[in-house]
Amino acid sequence: MAKTYAIISGKGGVGKTTTTVNLGHALNELGEDVVIVDANLTTPNVGIHLGAPIVPINLNHVLDGQAKLEDAIYEHESGTKIIPASLSLNETEKIDYQRLIDISKGLKKITNHVLIDSAAGLGEEAKASIYACDEIILVTNPEMSAVTDALKTIKLAEEIDKPVLGVIITRYRGNRVDMSIPNIKEMLEVPILGIIPETDDVKESHVMKNAVIHTHPRSEAARTYVNSARKILGEDIRVETPLKLGVFGKMMRGMGLR
Repeated sequence: MAKTYAIISGKGGVGKTTTTVNLGHALNELGEDVVIVDANLTTPNVGIHLGAPIVPINLNHVLDGQAKLEDAIYEHESGTKIIPASLSLNETEKIDYQRLIDISKGLKKITNHVLIDSAAGLGEEAKASIYACDEIILVTNPEMSAVTDALKTIKLAEEIDKPVLGVIITRYRGNRVDMSIPNIKEMLEVPILGIIPETDDVKESHVMKNAVIHTHPRSEAARTYVNSARKILGEDIRVETPLKLGVFGKMMRGMGLR
């Protein structure tokens, strides 16, 4: 049965869009049909991330009734499908965010998985993504402010009876500044789907306008995103905490050997 997942962060700048893009591509690599929806209408980034910042028909056109849903779907070279949003703020003024629910229902008729890249925070845009989804996937950094905002999202999900599938922790460095993984798990009380290390591989994938699982397929970040996607599909995958690498380890990883 098709499912819609809202990728929610609560706090901006934690890697929500990067995670949405990589989960979508990972699911596609695993043989699943996927559509990524950029529902961050105020500051959309999915199209920018994948090299399609401006398209003839976008999500905004569908939401305000100017275009059909099928006409706003574009296929990335990897086979993953995306629905970008408009970069123009003028096209967000008259949008009924609640129509995202109808779009979610429509997409579930033509694909296996719908990933909604939501707006940051818990405002009207983000809430529309939550209402439109079947399950929530949280994204947070290992810092108190980000984890606290993730906790607020969990409380909101409980109030409206939306299940939280789990959390993906991004930009993990494993130093004394980061919150420990046990503390994050104890605070959020939801399963951990993956722990993405803070590496240049992800930053380089942004420059290359592609998912890190394609630009750096042997990297630790890529492997973790793929394993997170496998967990979403119900596989029993052990979540490993990235090791803090020394100079030799960093050289190995740079050569694709770690």
